[in-house]
Amino acid sequence: MPVPDSFREGLARGWITYDGSSLEQDLLLEADVAIIGSGAGGGTTAEILSAAGYKVLLIEEGPLKTSSDFKMQEADAYPQLYQEGVGRMSKDGAIIILQGRAVGGTTLVNWTSSFRTPEPTLQHWAEAHNVKGHSPAEMAPWFEQMEQRLGVTPWAIPPNPNNQVIKDGCEKLGYAWHIIPRNVRGCWNLGYCGMGCPTNAKQSMLVTTIPATLDKGGALLYLARAERLIHDGERISGLECVGMDARCVAPNGRRIMVKARHYVLAGGGINSPALLMRSEAPDPHQRAGKRTFLHVVNFSAAQFEQVINPFYGAPQSVYSDQFQWDDGTTGRMSYKLEVPPLQPALTSTLLGGIGQDNAQRMAQLPHTNVLLALMRDGFHPDSAEGTVELRGDGTPVLDYRMTDYSWDGIRRAFHSMAEIQFAAGAKAVMPLHAAAGYVKSLGEAKTLIDNLDLRLFQTRLGSAHVMGGCAMGEDPKMAVTDSLGRHHQLENLSIHDGSLFPTSIGANPQLSIYGLTAKLATLLAERLKA
Repeated sequence: MPVPDSFREGLARGWITYDGSSLEQDLLLEADVAIIGSGAGGGTTAEILSAAGYKVLLIEEGPLKTSSDFKMQEADAYPQLYQEGVGRMSKDGAIIILQGRAVGGTTLVNWTSSFRTPEPTLQHWAEAHNVKGHSPAEMAPWFEQMEQRLGVTPWAIPPNPNNQVIKDGCEKLGYAWHIIPRNVRGCWNLGYCGMGCPTNAKQSMLVTTIPATLDKGGALLYLARAERLIHDGERISGLECVGMDARCVAPNGRRIMVKARHYVLAGGGINSPALLMRSEAPDPHQRAGKRTFLHVVNFSAAQFEQVINPFYGAPQSVYSDQFQWDDGTTGRMSYKLEVPPLQPALTSTLLGGIGQDNAQRMAQLPHTNVLLALMRDGFHPDSAEGTVELRGDGTPVLDYRMTDYSWDGIRRAFHSMAEIQFAAGAKAVMPLHAAAGYVKSLGEAKTLIDNLDLRLFQTRLGSAHVMGGCAMGEDPKMAVTDSLGRHHQLENLSIHDGSLFPTSIGANPQLSIYGLTAKLATLLAERLKA
């Protein structure tokens, strides 16, 4: 029996939407609040403001795709639903960056892991970055509100064999492990969350806050790139957008002018600072685009006798923070351990090798597990960090500079992952590095890892968590906004997304964005009444 496509049902009821790719003439749109970006920050803000009675316009660069379009096919999903057609990467091309680009943003394609911002992170922001009002106690009710709204609970089904590896290995070694909370309702346990949920079980913005906004009379503009904020240095008077072609590859020549009382920037940790830079927004201390963090990730593959089938089942359900805070908040580079799903197309590039070697590794995919380590960047002055820059055509790129401090974390993470995989019964382990192959004992793995030349292009690195670039804080010399997301120089501009984070957070960031944005949007709604 086919699953109802609730979004298409809403469109049939008369929701107000504009397709930037099919405009026959230029367009003028007006609203109380224009929200740029429809992901975790934009979607949450839209629902709260529309419920408070404001006319909201959501603006999304990517296409509108709904559950009827999600066929669990990588060849369809990656070019349609990801930034730069899944080709976004760091400026040097060494780090692949997975971000969503469609109505719903990254919430459409993430793996559903939902963590509150760790308490040490919130405390560090208060102490080191002059962030006010977001202590663990002050944030707890907002996290709880969004957990209830989006069905966030620890995953109740036993982990799939891929996630069982980290559980078994940690138990054998006496390391801490925990079940991951997921934002799902009625999940079918398919495992293809990264391609869009075909059953609408994932509580993304596409099936929760955006429909709620449209039901309240809000409007959605998609396939439209926010190009430039028009301002006088103190107030924004308009937003210029350009229509995109149906594939979201290039502008189609149509222009959309948006007029609003207030503007909310929610494009994420690369696109939000880029819009400020293209707009030449006031930035007296050159903070826009600085201190952008990635939770840069390295990987370890393992071969097992038993069938793992790492492409089936909830993609992430077990994690370990054994090494996350083991040297305090600002000590050596630390990391969170998780498991990625291994759909074949991306996995073929991840596992590496050429020709027959790659073919053999892929033939072993049903017996393969991979662990990943999320580096908690931004807490130590020697940590790697990124800077958002503009290309000649105005599109953004992230220049992320690795450091010896960060490479030390990468090496220790390789050791931790190999140790866990062998403890879980792996017959062979391979750190994902161009000079590494499978080895059959922990002793061999230690020798191999200690002798690896850890550098860009040799070590396979990735990220799905872009944070920072428009840091919040009370000191304008350090931050783009205040602690409530209000731009320090432009009085009718707020920022509500992960670009506000002064550092990475040390956990998958979607719930952090939901909780923080719920608070900021609720306070914004109150301010707008005045």
